[in-house]
Amino acid sequence: MTARNRRHGPAIDAERKSLQPLPNMRTTDYEEVLVTVTSSGGFTLRKVFYTVPSRLIGHRLRVRLYDDRLDVFIGGTRLMTLQRGRAGANGKHGHVVDYRHVIHSLRRKPMALRGLVYRDSLFPRAPYRLMFEHLLEAVGEKKACRIMVELLAMAHERACEAELAHFLAEDLAARRVPCLATLRTRFSPDPATLPEVVVEMVSLSIYDGLIEQGEAA
Repeated sequence: MTARNRRHGPAIDAERKSLQPLPNMRTTDYEEVLVTVTSSGGFTLRKVFYTVPSRLIGHRLRVRLYDDRLDVFIGGTRLMTLQRGRAGANGKHGHVVDYRHVIHSLRRKPMALRGLVYRDSLFPRAPYRLMFEHLLEAVGEKKACRIMVELLAMAHERACEAELAHFLAEDLAARRVPCLATLRTRFSPDPATLPEVVVEMVSLSIYDGLIEQGEAA
């Protein structure tokens, strides 16, 4: 290796004379792109569909596309960072989906879950995906979609995604259909842990005193 480096030494020295000083600041390592959020609750960029919160439907977003992530802006405000997805080797579109972005829309139309092109990417953990397959066989499409959407909503709204997945795995092992009422009770707040809030109403006469002070000033 030393002999090889010595052999290329003159060429390296010649190139070194032409090198410019490094910039004082880091250069831009992203590409900036404008996208519009469609009625599907997301946008497509480089053959990858990304979901965003449904409140952004119809908005035009500025996206900084890095090698490993997307920083999403509206105006000058950064809204979120998304993991960058990649299209398939065969040109098939990829999907980067967060169920929390679309769950509110799905609750209005649960049957939409059945036909989502990114459905498999929607489920945050394997037990959710496997449970949906089990529900389709056990209770039919309509009820399966309704139960599954409620399970995803519960995971999001009650911040119990991992723990709920554990219960779903137990139901799968026993070939049971999850009981939504039981799970809602299991993941509802414990009344004993809720703080007691006491609101003391003040006398309206104090406002008269404030008015008098203002007039005196």
